Amino acid sequence: LSFPLRPKKINYAVQLDSVSPVRVRYLIVVSTLANKHESILLGMDFPNSDSDHCTIGLVLPIWSNTQVYLDGDGGFSVSSAKETRIFKPVSMQTMWSVLQVLHGCCERAIKAALIPGSGLEWARHYYRHIESDRNCLNEWEVMNDLESIRKDSYGQSSAERVSNEILIKEHLRDIMRTEDLDNLTSKMVHATLESRIGFDMRPYKEYIDNEILVTMAQMDKPSKIFDYLYLGSEWNAANFEELQKNNVGYILNVTREIDNFFPESFSYMNIRVYDVEATDLLSHWPATFNFINTARYQSGQAVLVHCKMGVSRSASTVIAYAMKQQHWTLDVALNYVRDRRSIVKPNEGFMKQLHTYSGILSARLGLVLFFFPVLFSLEAQLRNRHSALWKRKSRDQRQKSVRNEERGEEEKTADDEEEEEDEEEEEEEDDDEEDDGLDEDDGVDNPDEKNYSGEDCEVIRS
Repeated sequence: LSFPLRPKKINYAVQLDSVSPVRVRYLIVVSTLANKHESILLGMDFPNSDSDHCTIGLVLPIWSNTQVYLDGDGGFSVSSAKETRIFKPVSMQTMWSVLQVLHGCCERAIKAALIPGSGLEWARHYYRHIESDRNCLNEWEVMNDLESIRKDSYGQSSAERVSNEILIKEHLRDIMRTEDLDNLTSKMVHATLESRIGFDMRPYKEYIDNEILVTMAQMDKPSKIFDYLYLGSEWNAANFEELQKNNVGYILNVTREIDNFFPESFSYMNIRVYDVEATDLLSHWPATFNFINTARYQSGQAVLVHCKMGVSRSASTVIAYAMKQQHWTLDVALNYVRDRRSIVKPNEGFMKQLHTYSGILSARLGLVLFFFPVLFSLEAQLRNRHSALWKRKSRDQRQKSVRNEERGEEEKTADDEEEEEDEEEEEEEDDDEEDDGLDEDDGVDNPDEKNYSGEDCEVIRS
C-alpha cells in the first residue's frame, strides 16, 4: 500500500474476476479491533500477479440496512446506503466463504444499530486514499443490468420446469462432488450442465446459483452421523466455535494437505493420504476405529472426522467405522451415512477397499458363528462333567460322613462303658477306706465323744 494501514482486522480476502487478463482484484473485509461490529469492504487493485504494490479502488461501509444477494450470474451484489456493487469471486468455494463472512458483518451491524452516517469515522482514512486508476475504478463502479427471468418465459409448463430442476440438481451435486471447488466457477458449472443435459441453462440461472449455495452449505455444515461422531470438511475443522458447540474433543484428520488448526485444544489423529484411487485407507481403519471409540467411551466427547470436503476420504473412514461398530453390511452403512450427508461419494478405489473390509468383517463374524456352537457344546460338556464330578464327590462325602458317624457311636459306647467301670472301681475303693477308718481304735479319743461328753449328750452306738 502507498499509505499506512491502520490497526484493523482483515476478516477475509477473496480474489475477484477481472476484465483485464493482467490486473488482479481482491475484495477485503476489514473490521476494527476495538469495535468488531463495525466493518467495511475494500476493493484492492494489483497491476499484475507478481506485483507487491496495490491501491484502493473501492470503500463500501457495512450499515444496518446493508443487503447481500445473488445476482444470478455466478456473483453477488452488496447494497449499502445508496450504493450497490457487484462482486464475482473466482470460484464457488471462495464465494461461499465470503458470503458467510458478509452475512456475519451485516448481523453485527444490525445489532449495533449502525445507521448510515452515524459511525465508521475510521473509514474516512481509506476514502482519502482511493488511488486506483480510472480503468480500475470503472470496473468497481460497473452495474450490470440484472436479468430477471420468469418461470414460464420460455413457454415451459410448471411440470416440465420442475422435472428439469430435479435433473439439474442431480447433475449439479455430482459436479460439485467431483470437481475442485477451489477452481470451479459458476460459469463453468453452467457450461458443464448444458453439455451434460443438453438444453439452455439461462432460464435456470437463479435456480442454479441458489442450489450451489445449498450444496455448499451442506458441505460446510458438519453432518451428525451418531451422537458422538460428526463428518465434515476443512471448514468445519477450522471453525473453533462450532467445534466447541458440538462438544468435539477429538479430530480425525484424513488429509495430506490440511494442517491441524488447534493442536493445543483438541486431540488429533492424522491419516496423511490424498484423495486418489491408489491410496490405501483400509490398513488405517483399525486404528481409526480405536481412536473414535477412545473418545466415545473414555472422554465422553464427540469426534469430528474430516478431509477437505467430507465427501470421499473421511466419508469412507466413517462408513468403515459404522460397519464394524454396528455390525452392518456395506450397503446399510453407506445408505445410513449418505442419508445424513447426501454429498458422500467415496472414490472407486475406496469403494473397493470398503467391499474388501466388509468381507473381512463378515469372515470374522462367520468364524465366531461357526465356532460358537462348538464352544457352547464344549462348555456344556465341561459343565455336565463338573456337575457329575460334584455329585460323585458329594455322594462319597455323605457315605464317608455316615461311616464316621457309625464309627463314632461305637467308639462312644465303648468309652461310656469304660467310664462306668472306672467309676464303680473308685466307689469301691472309697467304701473300703471308710470301713478301715471306723474300725481303727488305737487309744485315740473320738472327737465327737470328747466334745460332747457331758450330761446333756448321750452317745448311742449300735
